[in-house]
Amino acid sequence: MIEDSLLNYLLFYIVLEIYEVQWQKANTLLGMLARMYEHYHKSPFLFLLMHPTLYFAIMFMMLSDYNGYSVALLAIKALDILTKMYLMKQVFIDKELSAELSLALLSPIPKGMVYMGLLIYSPLIYMVFSSPF
Repeated sequence: MIEDSLLNYLLFYIVLEIYEVQWQKANTLLGMLARMYEHYHKSPFLFLLMHPTLYFAIMFMMLSDYNGYSVALLAIKALDILTKMYLMKQVFIDKELSAELSLALLSPIPKGMVYMGLLIYSPLIYMVFSSPF
């Protein structure tokens, strides 16, 4: 059976991830970037504060004595946020888009796609506490 503390961490992470999904949700990637850019334009620090799972990943890393899975969790989260920041810079600041990127940004996002983080990160959190890696 799953330990109580692990279950609490998983549930807390799921709540935080759903919060992030809700404030970023849009019909297209461009819509998602626009919602994120609203916060980023006010302050990059506000944008980073709107990603509580990043801080959760840092806490996990410290709690698990830098377990490989916790490092992977933080790396994936950080790369996700850096990619979003890079795309926001390209779209809203530099205003330099290739035709392919424009098409990709205007493509509709399937409803379940925004919840991929739950499917990717939750098993990593479980593995942090159940594996010595």
